[in-house]
Amino acid sequence: MRPGHRTGPGRALLDVTPLRSSPAFRRLWCGQALSGVGGQMTLVAVTFQVWRTTGSTAWTGAVGLAQAVPLVALGLFAGSVVDRVDRRTFFLVMTGGQAACSLLLALQGFLQGSPGRLPVAGVLALVAAQSCFAAGGGPASRTFVPLLLPEEQVAAGLALNRVSFQGALLAGPALGGLTLGGLGVGGCYLIDAGTFVAAFLGASALPRTGPASEPARPGLRGVADGLAFLVRAPAVRAALLTDLAATVLSMPVSLFPLVNAERFGGDPRTLGLFLTALAVGGGVASLFSGTFTRSPRPGLVMLGGSAVWGLALALFGLVSQPWAGLACLALAGAADTVSVVSRSAIVQLHTPKELLGRVGAAEQIAGQAGPDLGNLRGGLLADATSGAVALVSGGLLCAGAVALVAAGTPALRGHRMPDRRAARPPA
Repeated sequence: MRPGHRTGPGRALLDVTPLRSSPAFRRLWCGQALSGVGGQMTLVAVTFQVWRTTGSTAWTGAVGLAQAVPLVALGLFAGSVVDRVDRRTFFLVMTGGQAACSLLLALQGFLQGSPGRLPVAGVLALVAAQSCFAAGGGPASRTFVPLLLPEEQVAAGLALNRVSFQGALLAGPALGGLTLGGLGVGGCYLIDAGTFVAAFLGASALPRTGPASEPARPGLRGVADGLAFLVRAPAVRAALLTDLAATVLSMPVSLFPLVNAERFGGDPRTLGLFLTALAVGGGVASLFSGTFTRSPRPGLVMLGGSAVWGLALALFGLVSQPWAGLACLALAGAADTVSVVSRSAIVQLHTPKELLGRVGAAEQIAGQAGPDLGNLRGGLLADATSGAVALVSGGLLCAGAVALVAAGTPALRGHRMPDRRAARPPA
């Protein structure tokens, strides 16, 4: 056995090698983990403020729209800029812009009781402005993992990022609710601004990461080059198509209230556990992510995870017992984490360094638009049929689409990771 080569049950656990071996990744991860918690606190605060001011679900729904539109509209252009400039500097500028927007949100939050308080439309404008900076910061941050870590550690680094994401989903809303009760909306926004400072400090010590050796062409030509790469790179294209199939065809969140009423008597306690079950499943999968981040065949792992996601949601639409339904959702959440981490590893390892920003932007857009379209699809179909029909049909369509992608993309099925036993330790 080679020295340091671990076998046995320990290899199933989350691989923290990137945190031990790369101080730069460790600082970046800590800063972004704190920032993720702050972002969830701000989402709770904005939703609460808008609802308290208007009493309208249309206005609270507009919060998500204010976040999504800039990401989708500006993402590809921002990704092209990322590939033309020093990525660290660009990320720091974008992070500073997000922090400034949080400070402005905090200021208007503390002034809510004054005659000159900011109207709801102004609050949403600040949310949209912050999302504009996120449209640039997101693609930039996606370039760091493959630039900081050796190839055999990329999947483990992405799994660690997924852990911080799941942790933010679990802890951020709870901390936001507690802060709202004590410090109000202004306090939530101010804490979020502080977490952006942590993200800024975490990235400030990164080595220079650009511009790329072949900088992107300016404007639409650079965007077109990124899209052309997606067309001619079958593994990357298939990975993104698999993600879209999983979200557009079977995203379940908009169906939860209706399915809860149809099958579980409308008990609000059950409804509240639906999203928790997804998050718990994802968290458990992250904890044992060594079972798949160490796999030499991430393409097959991703395809399997996406298919299980769809089938688990189809089963959720069929079961009549609450605990069985929650178990199906936990399985779906675990499968989603397996699929997302494996997909990101494939995308980043197949993408040339000079295109990481543009491809990262495309991945970010798919991750934002896919769930929104999927929830819309599910809601429309459920209105015409039932929640169970929407879930079962969506899950089966997802599994079928994944099978078609697998059958049509040998490059994805056959992709192999480097043998980490033969890999040299990172410098």
